[in-house]
Amino acid sequence: MSSITEQEVVPATDELREQVLGAARGARAAAGALAVATRAVKDATLHAMAEALTSRVEEVLAANAADLDAGRAAGLTQSLLDRLALTPARIEDIADGLRTVAGLPDPIGEVLRGGILANGLETRQVRVPLGVLGMVYEARPNVTVDAAGLALKSGNAVLLRGSSTAERSNTALVAILRDALTGQGLPADAVQLLPCHDRASVRHLITARGLVDVVIPRGGAGLISAVVTEATVPTLETGVGNCHVYVDAAADPDMATRIVLNAKTRRVSVCNAAESLLVHSAIAEALVPQLARELSTSGVTLHADERFAALAGVPTVPATEQDWDTEFLSLDIAAKVVDSLEEAIAHINEHGSGHTEAIVTGDVRAAREFTARVDAAAVMVNASTAFTDGAELGMGAEIGISTQKLHARGPMGLAELTSSKWVVWGDGHVRGVS
Repeated sequence: MSSITEQEVVPATDELREQVLGAARGARAAAGALAVATRAVKDATLHAMAEALTSRVEEVLAANAADLDAGRAAGLTQSLLDRLALTPARIEDIADGLRTVAGLPDPIGEVLRGGILANGLETRQVRVPLGVLGMVYEARPNVTVDAAGLALKSGNAVLLRGSSTAERSNTALVAILRDALTGQGLPADAVQLLPCHDRASVRHLITARGLVDVVIPRGGAGLISAVVTEATVPTLETGVGNCHVYVDAAADPDMATRIVLNAKTRRVSVCNAAESLLVHSAIAEALVPQLARELSTSGVTLHADERFAALAGVPTVPATEQDWDTEFLSLDIAAKVVDSLEEAIAHINEHGSGHTEAIVTGDVRAAREFTARVDAAAVMVNASTAFTDGAELGMGAEIGISTQKLHARGPMGLAELTSSKWVVWGDGHVRGVS
């Protein structure tokens, strides 16, 4: 697991393995209680969690400040520090996410399909919890709360393995969440924080078949690859965001400028930020100077191909082949002029990460072709890539954004954290010999 970022590594021990497996056993027992909890109980607990977070905000901020001080001393990048940082407003947003999840329909028990067969058997396929979720993630303490809230509403227990950079923040948050659980009569072990200073704790979690039902890695490409490669527990894979904005020949220039600026500069450290800009040659002469000027004024460094650089009117740096595949997570963007919609789609499908791609155009046919042919979990038409977010898409919080092609793709909310079972009612039915 050498690619998983940690500040301290100590040898794996049998004691650590038993600690992780013991937590998993506790989660398994808690999952049994959550599977039969009523919506009323789960929703009341989510509201109690939200109120506890806002009433104990100073406790969380003090822990987070200590993490930030340690992160600066360790030389964390500004984008990582931004991911790590909590503010009163961010904590209120996190609490609001819990309240939003409480207001969503309970997925458990939803009938997906079924009916009465000709032989009289009554069949129903219904949603059920996955059971025990394992989360492996980096310096994003908001994920701690989002994961706990979504797991609770979908009837799952969750084992949280955050990074050491957020250890104090996560410890404070989980203590608050566990207090809210017990205050509502639910088992505290429905939410547990695993040790974060030894990479072996990840390995023990992702190989705990029979105790952990699904593991979800959320973070950089190295972490995700390491978990997916070594896990023996089924994995719901999230992905990095090399997101593109393609400005088509029929784009409105002012709309394109607003969308590109928002997609790139709103918050550079998130996976739905735009990292590449493609502009159709038919509009490039008029639009590239405007886009380049606005991006440069916002502090963005343009990694431009020769054609884009020649039109930019502001300083740029030459784009390298590596730039087209880079998730910068900073005030940098790769920029290129293309000659056709076909070329734009081919470039995106070659270099994109399957996360979010956007087209700005007034041509409905171009938009339909783009949405049909671009291979991504989310495709935006005349909208910023920033909208690939569970809350923005009406799902409440999200547990991650999946770029794989299994049952969960895009933002993963409540439905994606469930499985199903067939419930069949008979009246003495037996099957004939064939």
